[in-house]
Amino acid sequence: MSIGLGIFLFAIGAVLTFALNITVDWIDLDLVGYILMGAGVVVVIIGIALLARKRSSVTTTRSGIDPATGARVNTSERDERL
Repeated sequence: MSIGLGIFLFAIGAVLTFALNITVDWIDLDLVGYILMGAGVVVVIIGIALLARKRSSVTTTRSGIDPATGARVNTSERDERL
């Protein structure tokens, strides 16, 4: 979702900067467009960095028989590494 948001911000900023020839007294639309394009690039870079992270987990399952009761005992351990 973050990559799509970044592309959307960049596209809106490009439209404001290059496609509109409207002059508004109280705001500079070119500057707003450049700010939105910069924010879009930053969001895309953050999104790619988050996707590139490798997240792995190791699950170990052991089963055995309890000597006192004779019942089967299953134990699981999970180790999550970032």
